[in-house]
Amino acid sequence: MVDVVCLGCGKPLAGRTGRKGRSSVYCSAACRQRAYRERRAAPSDTAQGLIEEVGRQVRELVPAPPAVFYSGVSELATSVGRLRRIARMARDTAKDDGDEKDDGNEKDDRNEDDRIEDDRIEGEGNSGPGAADLVTAGPVTEVALAESDFAALVESYRRELRVHCYRMSGSYDDAEDLVQETFLRAWRARDGYAGRASVRTWLYRIATNACLDFQRRTARRPQRYEPLPGMNHGGAEPPTRITWLQPYPDDDLPSTEEQPDALAVSRETMELVFLAAIQHLPPRQRAVLVLCDVLGLAAAETAAALEMTVASVNSALQRARPTLRDHLPRRRADWTAEADAREREILARYMAAAERLDLTEVATLLSEDITLTMPPNPFWFVGREALVEFLSVSLDPASPMFLGHWRHLPARANGQLAAGGYVRRPGTTVYRAQVLDVLRIEGDRIVEITSFEPHLFPAFGLPLRLPADR
Repeated sequence: MVDVVCLGCGKPLAGRTGRKGRSSVYCSAACRQRAYRERRAAPSDTAQGLIEEVGRQVRELVPAPPAVFYSGVSELATSVGRLRRIARMARDTAKDDGDEKDDGNEKDDRNEDDRIEDDRIEGEGNSGPGAADLVTAGPVTEVALAESDFAALVESYRRELRVHCYRMSGSYDDAEDLVQETFLRAWRARDGYAGRASVRTWLYRIATNACLDFQRRTARRPQRYEPLPGMNHGGAEPPTRITWLQPYPDDDLPSTEEQPDALAVSRETMELVFLAAIQHLPPRQRAVLVLCDVLGLAAAETAAALEMTVASVNSALQRARPTLRDHLPRRRADWTAEADAREREILARYMAAAERLDLTEVATLLSEDITLTMPPNPFWFVGREALVEFLSVSLDPASPMFLGHWRHLPARANGQLAAGGYVRRPGTTVYRAQVLDVLRIEGDRIVEITSFEPHLFPAFGLPLRLPADR
């Protein structure tokens, strides 16, 4: 039998007898981080370089030990997925440049599995650069790139640009579209890029302006929820209604390997309460705040990116920060291992109680002033009493409004715990995706639940159906 060894240093790995979960393929965090840096330094900045990298990974595949084989296949799948996206982007930019005839009937030729895989395999891009990353990344040495090399160059920034566009728009779906718009704009403007700034800075400038143009077109403004006839919403003031707000999967956020010193900041600026709060800012104030306070750009760099004066940037920040504070909760969660473990326990109890249809247990987990909203739907509840009254109808098998039996899978969204809920309706045998609940927990109580529609389940690695005999 072949011993399992560390992929980084080749030393034998510690045994896992009696331990559950997937085996580690590295003996220490140092080996894991070194392997990550080596992958980042791989010569795959061009399409040809990535093709050669795929060939190397294929040649190094070995079927044993299983953990090593699995890791090798996973890295190969990541590279192939990235190469496929590069090829597709090169095709699209060539069409945009008039190299191919477009009859107006072009459709996305990926099947559903391809689309899900493309969403889940995002290559090596980071998700939250700091000012140093934006300034020090080297400029393009040759502006007149072929479609494939241009696609390979910008593809490595897809992940972090999607996070940036999400912060600007508050919508995962819109962020996807805005990243594509950014890449197409970059392709059209490639001849005008003089290399005075890094590629990353250039792309962020294009992405930010694409987001500003989008916000001008849509003219979105947060509103207040309104009471619905015959429904007890609770006696408190209606919460803010942001119909376009969507969750963001944690798998696309920076890991401690990628940015150990930026994890807490990244999580804080991806919380739903933060995303909801910045939607109250006018588009340009929002852009200034994200570039300065989230990405850490200097006022001069932000002014250059947005074609503003430094004085205007500072003035926008002075107006934006108090508005942001006014729309954030007084108490923010502390990101500690102890708090995270406690929250996971509460999530497990929440899911188990719902599956047992135990409304009493669900009620014990809710704070007295719990808030539940369901964007884009008009339903909302403030207060434990009103929410329990609403749930009692759908969780009672004797009620004519009984929705069905529940099962849940844990997930993470926006740095928070979440639960993907599946319902088996009466007379059926399959549990179908129903709702993604994102929880905000303070102490030992759930203080806020934001429930989203299920079409984004694949982005969170969640299936759309569960068999009855799970």
